[in-house]
Amino acid sequence: MDTQQVSAPSRAPSSGVVHINIRLTDGYSIISNRLSQHRGMSLLAIGLGTHIQSLPAGRRIGVKALAAIFPESEARIAAALRELEHHGFLRRIRERVQGGRVATRTESYNHPEAAARRAGVVGAGGVAGGSGGAVPVPVRKTKAAPAPVPVRETALAPEPEPKAAPVCEPVPAPVPARVPEHESAPAPAAVPAPALVHVPTPEPVAVRESRPEPPSRLVPPPTAPKPPPPPMPFPRRPGDALLAEAARLLAGLQATAPLFALTERDVEVLTPGVAAWLERGVRPAAVRAALTDDPPVPLRHPAKLLRHRLIALLPPSLPAPVPVVPLQNCDDCDRAFRSSVPGHCGECRETRAYGGEPQLLGV
Repeated sequence: MDTQQVSAPSRAPSSGVVHINIRLTDGYSIISNRLSQHRGMSLLAIGLGTHIQSLPAGRRIGVKALAAIFPESEARIAAALRELEHHGFLRRIRERVQGGRVATRTESYNHPEAAARRAGVVGAGGVAGGSGGAVPVPVRKTKAAPAPVPVRETALAPEPEPKAAPVCEPVPAPVPARVPEHESAPAPAAVPAPALVHVPTPEPVAVRESRPEPPSRLVPPPTAPKPPPPPMPFPRRPGDALLAEAARLLAGLQATAPLFALTERDVEVLTPGVAAWLERGVRPAAVRAALTDDPPVPLRHPAKLLRHRLIALLPPSLPAPVPVVPLQNCDDCDRAFRSSVPGHCGECRETRAYGGEPQLLGV
C-alpha cells in the first residue's frame, strides 16, 4: 500500500474566495465577464445588467417595473440604466408601431465591442455571420443652419430698366457613343457606403428648480442693548401668611432636591413668585415638582433656573368667585328669601303694593 504524502499541496486556495459549484441543468443564464467584472460601472448597474440578461425576450424593464420588484428607488434604478446605456450594454430605441403609437424597444448586449464591430461590417456592405444580433442604427450628424446676416437699411436706388434677353439658339444634346455588341458597357464604380458610427445617447442633465431665497434674518450686532428680563410675578393680595408659606417652600427645596440649595438672598427674591403661584390655587407639592423636576446637567445657577420657571410656567389666574347673596327673613311672614338687605319678601311687597293686609307672624 502506498504511503500518503502529507506535504502535498491542497488544491483549494488558502485565502480568497472558494467556489463550490454544482452543475446546473435548468434555471441558469450565461453572463459575460465583461459585464460581471466591469471596472467602470457601479455594483448596482452590474447587478441590474445581470438581471436584464437573465430575463426572457419581451419582458418589460422600465423604471416603474423594476422599482416594483427591487427595493431600490426609481432614481437609483434610472441612474443604473443610464450607466448600462453609456457603456454599451443597453440601448433604448423609440419607434412607431401600428395605430400611430410610439413604443420603446430595449436591446441588451452581452458583448458591446463585438456588436459594434458587426455593425461596422454590415455598414460597409458585408453580411455578418453567426446569429443575428441587434445592430445600432446609424446616427447622421446634421450641420447647424448658418445664422441670418443682418441687413442694413440703405437708401433705395432707382431700379435699372430691364434689358431685352438675347435670343439663344437651342443646343443639341450630346449623342452617346455606340458601344459594339461584342463589348459590354463598363459597370459604374461602386460607391462605398458610409461607415456606421454608434453614438451613445447623452445622459440627461438634471435641471434644478430655482427656489426662492429665504428672507434674511435681522441679527442684532453684539454691541446692541439687550432687552430687560421679564418681571417676577407678584401676588394680587400679598399677606404675611402667604409670603411666609412661599419662603418656607423655597427654603425646603434642598431637602427633596439637593441641587437647589439657595441662599437667603435668593429666597427673598423668589418668594413673591412662589406666592403668586400659591395664590392662584396651585398646591405646594405641585409647585415644588414644577420647579425642580428634570433639571439640566450640570446645574450651575439654580436660582436663575427657578426664576425662569416661575415666569415661563406661571399658571392662569383663578376665575372670580360668584358673589353669594345672603338669606333674610321676611318681617311679615317670616319666610326666608335672598337679599342683601333685610325687609319683606316679594309676595309681601306685592300685597302691600295693592293695599292688602299683610300676613302677620303667627297668623
